[in-house]
Amino acid sequence: MLTNSESASRVSVIIPTLNAGPELEELLEWLQRQTVPPCEIIIIDSASEDGTQERARKAGVRLMSVERSDFDHGGTRNQAANQAHGDILLFMTQDALPYDGKLIENLIKPLIQEETIVYSYARQLPRPGANVLEQLARQYNYPAQSQVKAYEDIEQTGIKTFFCSNVCSAIKRETFEAMGRFQQPVIFNEDLFMAAKCILTGYKVAYSADAVVFHSHDYSIRQQFKRYFDNGISMRCNSWITPYSAVGKAGSKLVKLQLQELHQSRQWHLVPKLVAESAAKLVGYKLGMNFRRLPAFITRKLSMHRLILTHIENMNSPGATMKQ
Repeated sequence: MLTNSESASRVSVIIPTLNAGPELEELLEWLQRQTVPPCEIIIIDSASEDGTQERARKAGVRLMSVERSDFDHGGTRNQAANQAHGDILLFMTQDALPYDGKLIENLIKPLIQEETIVYSYARQLPRPGANVLEQLARQYNYPAQSQVKAYEDIEQTGIKTFFCSNVCSAIKRETFEAMGRFQQPVIFNEDLFMAAKCILTGYKVAYSADAVVFHSHDYSIRQQFKRYFDNGISMRCNSWITPYSAVGKAGSKLVKLQLQELHQSRQWHLVPKLVAESAAKLVGYKLGMNFRRLPAFITRKLSMHRLILTHIENMNSPGATMKQ
């Protein structure tokens, strides 16, 4: 049952899109029939060519546009947030789908029940048909138990304390503004950096396991390399977070879990893929961390987000770091 404060909360849902496809209609339908309906849904679209904007108009949601060359994971979300009316900002990606009608209710509940909890994120279940490695990755990063993360957890869990995902997250607007909004430009990790700023300031971040979306990927080894290359770039551009970093340790735990499952289920044919995938992630991340030593044309070729990388290069001279 909804409390008065939950019923009264004004939630603005913000979704960046690029050729979202017909699945966008299902996502918008689910959001519009939530037990806590949003006061608005804002689609900010990067010049889609598949009818995404027409689908948004048909659904009656607010539509904003951004040039594809100007897209930035932080800046584009900030642009939409500037126009939002809600006191809670709920960010989603176009490929996430609510598990049920209580997604918003369960996601914002921690923000309303405790003043010091300012940011929350949802559990992600793999989509039907996801490969076993992807299933295990979701299971590892998004367990069935909820958790509240605070400054005192850093000593034990390191950078994992700051883990958060804008695939489906909610943040108090007042805190969002006080923390300086999402970093921009940013090629990766705008959600992690926001969570880190909140926790280092003394606030708490909630993982809401009862707020659930379907979301998973089937990245190729090449795509995994590029993704982790961009991850490395984002971490290098934010040297303030380096002291908390323990990427290798967290990654090795996941690989061990995946190897154990493949052994128990006798799916040994997937071991070479796991080894290649893990190597691609590690090498990509290490190269990304050292991207300033690489020729610019090589860096752009290795990145998954070349246009965002160009914005970062234009704003940061060699040796400079991104501002928090």
